Amino acid sequence: MESKGIYGAAIIMVMTIHFGWGQQTVLFPEYNNNPFLVNSAYAGMGFGAEVSLSNYGYVNPIDGSPKTLALSFHTPLAKGKMGIGGVLLRDQIGVANSTQAFFAYSYKVFFDHKSDRPYWQLYDANVLSFGITAGVQQFNEALVELGIPTDPEFSSNVNATVPTVGAGFLYNRANFYVGASAPNLVGDKLSNRDDLDLSSPFYGYLGYRFYNNRFEEFMISPSALFKYEKGAPMQLDLNVMVNFKHRFELGTGYRSSSSINLMGGIYLLKHLKVIYYHNIGIQNTSMGNAHGIIFSYLFNGYE
Repeated sequence: MESKGIYGAAIIMVMTIHFGWGQQTVLFPEYNNNPFLVNSAYAGMGFGAEVSLSNYGYVNPIDGSPKTLALSFHTPLAKGKMGIGGVLLRDQIGVANSTQAFFAYSYKVFFDHKSDRPYWQLYDANVLSFGITAGVQQFNEALVELGIPTDPEFSSNVNATVPTVGAGFLYNRANFYVGASAPNLVGDKLSNRDDLDLSSPFYGYLGYRFYNNRFEEFMISPSALFKYEKGAPMQLDLNVMVNFKHRFELGTGYRSSSSINLMGGIYLLKHLKVIYYHNIGIQNTSMGNAHGIIFSYLFNGYE
């Protein structure tokens, strides 16, 4: 009986994707630790190049549950005034999968404002950044594997190639940041299929960094991520992280799609950061619990 329930949940998820392609877009739980995945304007925001590898959902008892694997790289150029980078992303849910690759460029405007901040904080104090992306996305749905031959919608597999063009902005200061992005402004207009109905996601996020001179070793960072996509309910992530001198951090949060996020990270030596996060499904969600991990390497270390 339990296996039938799991199989049924997987079919429902795939049918949701098939009749509303936009719902396949990922909501990244690690946006706090790798903002470049959702916003090209973050390219080159650090003091040196950064490469990150992250995965989500590969340890999950629910068959067909979402799985995401992402490899990203970005670096500053021209003394930090510009940034470039790229992302290779694979997302899977049920018998549907999507592979995306894009290149990003950012341009930054710096301001001369000064404000107090911890001596170990790695973010630039006051900068406005604009970013653009260009890439391609490949969709595949193995619908024949579902075994529904009586329904013509599931009688053949679906393959589609979609060129993408995106944009984003980010305003960052010592104690807060706000950004927005649209990874695919053209939707399915450049697709090789006329029957594809692909919506375009929009992300918005903001956060604040609390610190006090008496407790300068700690920084508390609440944040929020909004995601809107036609044909899918608006999703919201609310999170709070506590960071100790970029040595380790702990956090928790809530996602409006009925889950609780738990996060923990450790900064190894000067260059390597490892983040673990656990997504706990609540209110009888069909997605179950999931685990994820991020590895980030900074080519310029921070004291």
